Amino acid sequence: MSNLVNVPKNGSLANTNSNQNFPNWSNWLDDIFNRDLPSVFTSNFNTGITLPKVNIKETADAFMVEMAVPGLKKSDFHLDLDNQVLSISTQTKQENEHQKDNYTRREFGYSSFKRTFTLPESVNEEKINANYKDGILSILLPKKEEAKQKPPRTIKIS
Repeated sequence: MSNLVNVPKNGSLANTNSNQNFPNWSNWLDDIFNRDLPSVFTSNFNTGITLPKVNIKETADAFMVEMAVPGLKKSDFHLDLDNQVLSISTQTKQENEHQKDNYTRREFGYSSFKRTFTLPESVNEEKINANYKDGILSILLPKKEEAKQKPPRTIKIS
């Protein structure tokens, strides 16, 4: 709803809405739907793992995926391949209990993430290899023989 406006004969505009201190319905609804969500709704309710960054490098023979995920064990990871989609996920739980004479303090945390990648058809799915060392998850995605880049050669004219 907009404010009523009188246009007097002299051409100046004058606002005739006497309720200037009260927001109108239109402005009120706009404020509700255009405002950012409170941080309660946008924050992570976990212990600090965010979506890890990934480097992907292509060579003539393979693709290399490197994911920085320090502080985990290799047993924390789950790598799945389904219909040319590689899924990398982890789930960790942490529970601590501290007891004193007159109180018990319990803390727990839960962290997880999942990243998925659609692999090109040139990847040899049977030879995919992964390792985890020094906080870096490395995944080697070798190319099929017919997809490997051949070295340049000279062709003789007969």
